[in-house]
Amino acid sequence: MGFVTRNTYYFDAPGAENTPDAARFAVERARELGIRKIVVASTSGWTALTFREAMKDTDLHLVVVTHAVGFSKPGEWEFAEEAAGLLRAEGATIITGTHALSGLERAISRSPRLGGSSRTEAVAEALRRVVAVGLKVAVECALIAADQGAVGIDEEVIAVGGTASGADTVCVIRPAHTATFFDLQVREIVAMPRDR
Repeated sequence: MGFVTRNTYYFDAPGAENTPDAARFAVERARELGIRKIVVASTSGWTALTFREAMKDTDLHLVVVTHAVGFSKPGEWEFAEEAAGLLRAEGATIITGTHALSGLERAISRSPRLGGSSRTEAVAEALRRVVAVGLKVAVECALIAADQGAVGIDEEVIAVGGTASGADTVCVIRPAHTATFFDLQVREIVAMPRDR
């Protein structure tokens, strides 16, 4: 039986200040494994632009997953139009889709008449609490990207999430569609915060 040795990075604490290092670690691991796509969660565009900078002069493709329209305010997209223009001009794919690990479920759990957590939200909470908030985000972004056809379910990708803002968790994931969630595989955790 064989094995490999690779670096795993641990941040002292979660947070946006880890974003430049997370971007560097993502590019490093993508090159080591011959992975072509980096999937990054970005709310405003700042994280995506940081990753774009780290990916300059590489043949890596950036897939940016944003909050759904109306996530914070009805009818509003939080992503900066200027950032979207810059990213698209450089060939990045920007996906704005329904959150795979909440979506309609959240409407039910937040309802005063229905209330209670759903099974989908229990899966999301388990990923958040047991490993890291950023892992839940990375998994969700891989699902959304697969559902939108931006990544294949037969390829490994680097998937990146964060705790509140920025990026602090980097994973190697073999994606799946949301409808086949349990086919998704987190194959490596490249970086994450130790204290959550």
